Amino acid sequence: MSVVPSAVGSAQAADSEPVHRAAIAPWLILCCYLAGAVAVTARLWADPAGRLQVGDPHDVDLFAWYLRYAAAAVSHGRLPALVTTALNPPQGVNLMWNTSFLLPGIVLTPVTLLAGPQTSLTLVLTLSLAGSAGALFFVLRRWGASVSAAGLGGAVYGFSPALINSGIGHYHLVFAVLPPLMIHALLRLLTGRGKAVRTGAWLGLLVGAQVFIGEEMLVYTAVACLVLTVVLALQRPRAALERIGPAALGLAVALGVALVISGHALWVQFHGPLTERGATEFFWSTNLSFFVSPTGNVLFHTSASALAAQNTHLGPPEVLAYLGWPLLAVLAVAIVWFWRDARVRAAAVTFLALELFSLGAGSQPYVSGKLLPWHWLAGLPGLSSLLPDRFAILADGAAAAVLGFSLDCARAAVRDRGWRATWIPAVVAALAVVPLIPLPYQTAPVSAVPAGWQAAFARLRLEPDARVLVVPIPNVGHSMAMRWQADTGEPDSMIGGYYLGPAPGTRQAMFDPMPARSTAHYLDKVWAGVRPLNSAAVASIRAALAVWRPAAVVAVTSAGSPVGRVLIKLLGKPSFRAGGVLAWRR
Repeated sequence: MSVVPSAVGSAQAADSEPVHRAAIAPWLILCCYLAGAVAVTARLWADPAGRLQVGDPHDVDLFAWYLRYAAAAVSHGRLPALVTTALNPPQGVNLMWNTSFLLPGIVLTPVTLLAGPQTSLTLVLTLSLAGSAGALFFVLRRWGASVSAAGLGGAVYGFSPALINSGIGHYHLVFAVLPPLMIHALLRLLTGRGKAVRTGAWLGLLVGAQVFIGEEMLVYTAVACLVLTVVLALQRPRAALERIGPAALGLAVALGVALVISGHALWVQFHGPLTERGATEFFWSTNLSFFVSPTGNVLFHTSASALAAQNTHLGPPEVLAYLGWPLLAVLAVAIVWFWRDARVRAAAVTFLALELFSLGAGSQPYVSGKLLPWHWLAGLPGLSSLLPDRFAILADGAAAAVLGFSLDCARAAVRDRGWRATWIPAVVAALAVVPLIPLPYQTAPVSAVPAGWQAAFARLRLEPDARVLVVPIPNVGHSMAMRWQADTGEPDSMIGGYYLGPAPGTRQAMFDPMPARSTAHYLDKVWAGVRPLNSAAVASIRAALAVWRPAAVVAVTSAGSPVGRVLIKLLGKPSFRAGGVLAWRR
C-alpha cells in the first residue's frame, strides 16, 4: 500500500536545482528554522536565566522546578524518582500523573546545574520550535515532497500559532519533535517501506521517549495515527489486508520496546501510590472563532482579537486553532483540486478529523455537542483527561502536509507553461501563511529569590528531606516558592505545591488538593486584607499543621504584616529573621 503517487518524481523535479545545491538546501532550511526560533525567543536570550514568557508564569515556574528536580537527581548519580516528597509531604506527588518533563530534564542537567533551570527552559523552547519544524521537514521529504514544499510545511508546523502559544508555558506540548517521526515510522510499517522489526523497534524507542517528555502528546499522536491508519486502509483495502501481518509484527515489536523503556513508569502511574482518575477541574475545547481570530502572538492581529484571546478563561496558551482565512481558503481549494493525490487525501482527512476532535464534546455555536466526534470518544479509557483543544497542534502538522504536497502538485500541473508559471503556486502558498508569522515572545523577569532566603536555610541547618512550610504556600496560583526552590535547591522538601494529585476520597485529579489548598486560600485572603483571623480558621490551619508536621516554617513577609501577625499568633515568636524572611524552627 503506497501513499506516494507516480507524480512524486515530477514534483521533486520542480525544484530542478543542481546536485550540490540540492545537498546544501536542506541544511540551509534547517539553519533558517533555527534562526527563526532564535528570533522568536530573542528577548529571552537577552537574559536567559532571568527572563520568562509573559502569559503563564506559573507554568514556567513549574517546569523550572521539574528541570531542577531531574538535575538534582542526576547530580547525585541516580535517575529522578517517579514518586517524590520534594513537594507535598508527607503524601508526595506522583510525577507520572504530572507534566514532569523527565527526559529533557535529564538531558539538560549540565545546563541546569551550570546556568540555572530558566536557561534550560529557554534552550528547550528554542530547540522545540526549530526541531519540530525540522522533524516535519524530514518526514515530508521522505514522502516525496520537494525541498521547498517540505521547507514551507515544516515552517507552518514548527512556527504555527498552536506551538507558539503552547510555548508560553507548556513545554511538554511545544516540544513536538517526536510526533511527526512516530507517524513516519507507522506509515513505513503500514506501506511496507520499512522492515517490520527495525521500524517497529524505532517506533517503540520514540514512544518510550515520548512517555518521559509528555504522555498527553503521545495520546494525541496515537489518535492521529489511528485516523491515518483508517484512511489508508479505506484507500487501498486489498493492499491493507496484505500488509496486516508485517504491520502487526512491527507494532508488536514497537510495543515491546516501548514497554521495556517505560513499562515500570507506567506501572507506577496506574498501580503505584497516588494514582488518579480523570481531571474534574478543566475541560477545554476550541471555539470556532479561534480558527480565524489571531492572538497577540502573531504579527498581523488587531487589538480586539488579541484582547479577546487574552480574556478567555483559557488564555493564549490554550487558544491554539488559529490558521486564518487565507490559509483555510487555500487548504480548502487544494483539498478539492488535488483530492486524487493519495498524500493530499490522507493528510486532508487527518487534518479535518483532528480539527473536529479539537472542538471537544460540548456545544459549539450552530453545532450540537452530540454531532461532534469527541462527544462519543471522550469517555473512553485514557481519553477522559485529554484537553481536546490541543489536537490543534497535530492538526496544524496535517495542514502543513496538505499545503506542502498540494504545492508540489500545483507546480507540476503548470510546469508545461514555463518556469515562471511554477512560481504562482509558491507565491499563493507563501501569502497564505503570512498571517501566521509569529512575533517575538514578550518577557518579564522571573520571581527573584527573596533577600535572606538562602541565609535562612543555612541557619536552620535542617536534616535532608526535612519538611518545610513556605509562606506563601505554593499552589496553582502561587508558584513563586517553587521557583525559589528551583533556583536555589532549598528546601529539599516543601509542603504544598502546584501539581495534580488525587482528591481525597474520589481520586479525581485536581490541583494542589487539601489541606494545602484551603490553607493557602485563607492566607491569600489575609494577605489581601479581606479576611480577619477567626477561631475556625485557626483550628483549620492547626489541623493542617498537625498533618504536615513541618520541621520549619519560612515566611517571606514581615512580622508586622497581616500574614506575619497571623503566623506569630499560630506559631509564636519567629526563631530569627534573615533579610525579608521570617523563620520558625519546629
